[in-house]
Order: sequence, then C-alpha cells, then structure tokens
Amino acid sequence: MPFPIKFRLSLMMFLEFFVWGSWYVTMGTFLGTNLKAQDQDISLAFSTQSFGAIIAPFIVGLIADRYFHAQKILGVIHLVGAGLMYLLYNSVDFAGFFPLILAYMILFMPTLALVNSISFNQMTNPEKEFSVIRVWGTIGWVAAGMLISYLAWDSQAGMAEGLLRNTWLMAAFVSIALGIYSFTLPSTPPRATRSDTFKLSEVLGLDALAMLKHKNYAIFFLSSILICIPLAFYYQNASPFLTEIGVENSTGKMALGQVSEVLFMLALPVFFSRFGLKKTLIVAMLAWAVRYGLFAMGDAGSGVWMLLLGIVLHGICYDFFFVSGQIYTDYHAGEKFKSSAQGLITLATYGVGMLIGFWAAGLISNHYLDLAGNHDWKSIWLIPAGISILVLLFFISFFKTEKINPQT
Repeated sequence: MPFPIKFRLSLMMFLEFFVWGSWYVTMGTFLGTNLKAQDQDISLAFSTQSFGAIIAPFIVGLIADRYFHAQKILGVIHLVGAGLMYLLYNSVDFAGFFPLILAYMILFMPTLALVNSISFNQMTNPEKEFSVIRVWGTIGWVAAGMLISYLAWDSQAGMAEGLLRNTWLMAAFVSIALGIYSFTLPSTPPRATRSDTFKLSEVLGLDALAMLKHKNYAIFFLSSILICIPLAFYYQNASPFLTEIGVENSTGKMALGQVSEVLFMLALPVFFSRFGLKKTLIVAMLAWAVRYGLFAMGDAGSGVWMLLLGIVLHGICYDFFFVSGQIYTDYHAGEKFKSSAQGLITLATYGVGMLIGFWAAGLISNHYLDLAGNHDWKSIWLIPAGISILVLLFFISFFKTEKINPQT
C-alpha cells in the first residue's frame, strides 16, 4: 500500500476512536456527577451501545452496501454526530440526555464497520496491512484519555466544577473534523447492486447459525455471550469506581488498558501458535476473574498498584479472547459464511451479551449503594469475578481441545 494511502487511513482510524474515547470512558462518571443520574440510568445509557450494535447491520447492509459510497456515509454520520454531541454537551438532566445518546449510538456503531470497509477496499493483503492501520485507532483512544487527564477534567477539582461536560464538546469538534475529512478518503463504492435481493438473514449473520451444529463452536459461542456480561461491568463501572475512591487522573490511567491491548496484540500470534486455542481462551477468561479480584481488593492508596494491574490486564482479556475468537470463527465459517459469521458473533457479544451485562451491572451497583451515595465496590466487583470463574469452568468442562490452522 502506498504511504499516502496508509497515512490517510491511519488518520481516519485515529480520529474515529479519538471521538469514541473522548466521552465513552467518562460517561458513567459524567452522568453521576453532572446530571445526578442513578445507577439504572447509567446502565441504560451504556446499553445504547448494544442497541446500536443490534441495529448497525441494518444500516450497513441496507444502505452502505447497496446505495452510497462508504466514505460519504461516514462523513454524513460524523457531521450529524457532531450536532448530537453538542446537544449532549448542553444536557441538563438524564431525561434530555438519553434520547440523544441513543440516537448517536445508533448512528455511530455502523461507522466501526464503515472504517474497516474503507480500509479493506484499499488493501491487497489485509492480514498483514490491516493491523498497522487499526492500531492507530487504539492510539487515538489512548490520546483522548490522556488529554482529558492532562486538562484535569477528570480531577476531583475539575469534576466539582463540572468540567467533564467538556468531553462532549471535544468529541463534537473532532467529529466535525472527521466528517469533513471523510469526504476526501479513497472511494469505496457499494459492494452490492440495487437489483440484488436483500436477505435479512445475511445482514444479521443468521445464515451462519449452521455453525452451531458443531458442538465445540456452540460451547465457544455461548461462552462468548456469557463472558460479555462481566465485561460490561468494566466499561460501565470502572471510571465511576476509580473516581469515587479518589484516584486522580483516572481517565489517563484507564488508557493504559489500550496500551496493553497493543502490546498483547503483538504477543497473541506467538502465544496462540505455541499453546493453542483452548489455553489462549482460558488465559483470557482467567484474566477477567483476576482483574475484578484486583479491583475488589485495591484502593487509591497503597493498593493502587492492584487497580493499575487490573487495568493493564485489559490487553489479555480483550485480545486473547475476542481476537482469538474471531480467528476461530473464521476457521469454522469457511468461505461461504465468513462475513455472516463475524456479524453473528458481534451481534451476540456486543449486542445480546453486553446488553444483559449493562442491565445486570446497573441493578447490582444500585443494590450496593448506601444512603450517603457511596458504593460497596468490593461486593460489586466480586460478582463479575464470580461470573467470570463460572464461565471459565463451563468452558473448561465442555470445550474439547481443537487444533486449528488459521490463514495468516
């Protein structure tokens, strides 16, 4: 790939994930401190990601794949998204906030597929070229978190002044920049013609359900949904947890999780080839349990190292499970169901699994909330730790060792 194209695609990824990272990590804290939202409200706000993931295939499959160039749709979505971000910046209560964030996430989630589509359209060897482009998305997420902490918006003093609302304004400006920039990206025309028959089963990945006839894959598929329940606790509660117990610059510290994601992504091929699929997935699920155990025992003082270690484990939790799972899914899908299978596993995990997880996290967090507005975080974190262990035991008991030879 020519360097100018590589640079343009890398910048697209950087801006895409900078926009998301600008507000997603701190949304729970913002809702609690600025809008005085309850735990169930925060849970509902995070659930919009799952609603967006469920609806996204319709938008991409029905519009992007059939009628318009992907880069143009990307540009329009981010320009509209900038307007929604500005309205969120001006929100004064949760009742006005929720419909805006729901509309935004229904629009935003399809852009994750669009930036991939634009990138793949320019590649002759995606297996080697895509990771070099995609890593800039992670760098963009990290940069957003570091900038928030550098500006002290997430400090105790900054939050007391309500400065977290500025994250929405920052996201709005970057979204405008990405929206305009998108129209300059390489042309990515629709893959299907308008005369092609639209099949809902293909859009949702339902054609790939035949893969579940394979017992091992069915066990993995169910484990993937179940492990996303404790995963939702991290996304929803980590920032409010660190803020409530007095950890300064929590957003910048949480960005260490994305830094570790890059490092463990590099380690994954070696680990996968040496130890195989089952052991790789076991290590990932065990890391989830250990992470939440560290969160339960850690504190903002002498135990802060436990919190930081728990954050750094994100790389193992995410890369070793989800990336390995994508390789395993691709292996079982074959040529016929490659796209459908990846769509199905995404719908099941980020849609169904995390929707259940966000709902459960909201109920449990509210249950362990005292009259003074403080949470019993040790009890809260031990629950996803326990769920992770149960999923791990289920997986170990029923998943048989299976040798696969993914295309690399």
